[in-house]
Amino acid sequence: MVAILGISAFYHDSAAALVVDGHIVAAAQEERFTRIKHDAGFPHNAVEYVLDEAGLTLDQIDHIAFYDKPLLKFERLLETYVANAPRGFKSFRTAIPIWLKEKLFQKSLLQNELKEISPGTKTRDKLLFAEHHFSHAASAFYPSPFEEAVVLTLDGVGEWATTTVAIGRGSQLDIVKELHFPHSLGLLYSAFTYYTGFRVNSGEYKLMGLAPYGTPKYKDLILDTVIDVKADGTYRLDQSYFDYATGLRMTNDKFAAVFGRPVRQPDTDQLDQFHMDIAASIQAVTENVVLRMTRALAAEYDIPNLCMAGGVALNCVANGHILRDGAFKNLWIQPAAGDAGGALGAAQAAYHKELGHPRIVDNTKRDAMRGAYLGPMFEQSDIDARLTRSGAVFETLQDDEVVEQTADALAQGKAVGWFNGRMEFGPRALGGRSILGDPRSPSMQKLLNLKVKFRESFRPFAPSVLREDVGEWFDLDDDSPYMLLVDQVRDARQREMSEGEKALFGIEKLNVVRSEIPAVTHIDYSARIQTVHADTNPRYHQLISAFKQRTGCPLVVNTSFNVRGEPIVCTPEDAFHCFMGTDIEWLVVGNAVLRKEQQDPALAEDYKNKYELD
Repeated sequence: MVAILGISAFYHDSAAALVVDGHIVAAAQEERFTRIKHDAGFPHNAVEYVLDEAGLTLDQIDHIAFYDKPLLKFERLLETYVANAPRGFKSFRTAIPIWLKEKLFQKSLLQNELKEISPGTKTRDKLLFAEHHFSHAASAFYPSPFEEAVVLTLDGVGEWATTTVAIGRGSQLDIVKELHFPHSLGLLYSAFTYYTGFRVNSGEYKLMGLAPYGTPKYKDLILDTVIDVKADGTYRLDQSYFDYATGLRMTNDKFAAVFGRPVRQPDTDQLDQFHMDIAASIQAVTENVVLRMTRALAAEYDIPNLCMAGGVALNCVANGHILRDGAFKNLWIQPAAGDAGGALGAAQAAYHKELGHPRIVDNTKRDAMRGAYLGPMFEQSDIDARLTRSGAVFETLQDDEVVEQTADALAQGKAVGWFNGRMEFGPRALGGRSILGDPRSPSMQKLLNLKVKFRESFRPFAPSVLREDVGEWFDLDDDSPYMLLVDQVRDARQREMSEGEKALFGIEKLNVVRSEIPAVTHIDYSARIQTVHADTNPRYHQLISAFKQRTGCPLVVNTSFNVRGEPIVCTPEDAFHCFMGTDIEWLVVGNAVLRKEQQDPALAEDYKNKYELD
């Protein structure tokens, strides 16, 4: 047996993953245990969980793989400041003490953290370090269903690389092209996230969701000023518009002058049509760059398969364009595409690349991720005990009763908390820790945003649809198990808008019913689709099938089981607290069913103000 522990930590989205004999046993983000969104600390809880899941102790682990190389990152920091001196001295003065105290001696820091988990285990000789982008590439290629693939990684920055291309064949994976800091598509998107008043490293998906409300009127201005894009998708950013390389902010006054407005202050400045048009414009630029890149790579390498990872690979609108473009016949994206997935990639890189173990692709399965259901699950006896200690009133039903009664609740328009099986790995809830609703309801999107999620009203929701029925409702007729592809609602399911409705602008468009499934139809008739498969999540598939039997509709609204600013729930207690702090009306935890009207009102929490807004 060869057991490899992968770790990502100390930037954002810390995580741990465990690979045993090449098989992914478990993976989880630290935030789910600490309840701190994007927790960057050492993942003590996640490490302990993945070890417990495998029944192993730390001294039984053969290697511990870290997801990046701190010394290379420090080299980039120093070279950047030297090249730009004296500009950025304030930022340099802030960063250097942290590096000298902690990050420069990360091997010792990791050893000390691991000692807290297993004091008697010597870990120094077990530690391996992978380059950041190689960890991403490994997480994309090794679990994929392809024997051979082009692997594209796009993010903010690793050590030096911001964009890399790798070629994977069998167990071999080699990076063949790189673009380096400060030229970064991920940082460009984050700069516009900052400019429109959202938080960097967490608000990028809000910018993507806002884009359809605007028109890309600034696209050419962006391409003419801040970014120079070549025919093959390679690019350079004009650094005179940005401060992220040396400053403590993403953009500067010159950037603001180009677009005619200062940075939006989220506490005082309302989102308006300008910000929607900015969002539409940077989304269009991102799609332009990525499509140029993928077309050039397909032509150069003549390999039909593309794998993707890195934070930009979570841009599911761009991903949908890549798939429809057809330059690559097949597309597979790592569901934990951000830094959390680096823990998994580092472990797989150690097993296949460093140790030379063969990779076996099982063509009977979609991939090796097991549906991304890699986190903790709870036995029913444990669930019942935990809920009882929390003061919950519930009844424990048989499997069929749970499915039938929950399908009834959905058909009646109730908001349902669904806690089922193992927790998902990655940022998306996929029917393990989800809040569900009826997609046919014109009011469900507004209800979930304002009374359950406590978040911005413009944010869209995703459909979970039976794989066998997806082509009847959406233009996509392919697997999308990880909610990483956007496509259009089929014309036959759309509703023709009146002339008055078509004339509406911006957020006024929100409440227009535009299809048979208005709760999951964005204002441009698009949807972020999750296909549900009987082999990876049989109970979720059964629930949606039961809902279809009642309504003729083979899909449900699916959003993550949390409120804005809160990590997705992990334990039965987390689920109960969120249930009691929101307008969720029906909660299923395993086979335990809870109805809001039966609960003690004294247990209700002020969830609206419990978490810092993201």
